[in-house]
Amino acid sequence: MKKALIILSFAGLLSGAAACNTAPKTETKEAAKPKGKYYCTMHPEVTSDKPGTCSKCGMDLVERDEVKK
Repeated sequence: MKKALIILSFAGLLSGAAACNTAPKTETKEAAKPKGKYYCTMHPEVTSDKPGTCSKCGMDLVERDEVKK
């Protein structure tokens, strides 16, 4: 009985370790792309497809640098 309990415990530990040892999900290219062409330097989450001002602070939106790999 003890032997069966030890084997079951060991199998449970191995399956738990295997479940935690998965590779992290990689972001798709769609998720990695910036939302808009223009953004606020103080609030990068504020973006727009055209020039304008930030809705939070009123600063001018600047054009995002496009880095091609």
